Amino acid sequence: MDSKEIVSKFEEKVKEDLRGFLRRKGAIDEHFPECPDVEEKWSGIAREYMPDGVREFKDYPVVSLGWMMFIGMSMAYYWDTDWEKHSGCKDYYAQLRDMKGYDNMDEAVVEDVLGYEGEPAEKVTELVAECGARVLSLINHEQVEPGTDVALGCYIASLHQLYLAGMGMELCALGYHMTPMQQ
Repeated sequence: MDSKEIVSKFEEKVKEDLRGFLRRKGAIDEHFPECPDVEEKWSGIAREYMPDGVREFKDYPVVSLGWMMFIGMSMAYYWDTDWEKHSGCKDYYAQLRDMKGYDNMDEAVVEDVLGYEGEPAEKVTELVAECGARVLSLINHEQVEPGTDVALGCYIASLHQLYLAGMGMELCALGYHMTPMQQ
């Protein structure tokens, strides 16, 4: 199996695990919400995030992974509230990071962007931490050699699925439920 196939299979594993977990927690519906506008911003955000994310992964891997989920949540929120204003932005990640710094980006997104307070803020933060820990476990069990192209590919694939999971979770929280229409 070549490296692209390994990474592709790993990304599918992460996707299935996250979506199953979030469904069991009631954070997303059976049919995952789609939002092409937000999805198309992924590659630019990923390029912007990589220097910080990779640097932080060594000492704070769950944070490095989980922060991307918060970014996905904020993007879904921006899409719902004022996409015309936000769609042209070229530095989403930098704006979020610079609100309170990298270490406090969770607070910036949860409190300042999404407006959660108290118990709801704690619950969403805990859920993101659980997702980050789950993905880290999947990475560790993949047994890829650190520092290789495959390891980097698995990290990027993980970030991608966490971004989409955050997007889906926030869309559901905003009331976008993908259910069949009655005939």
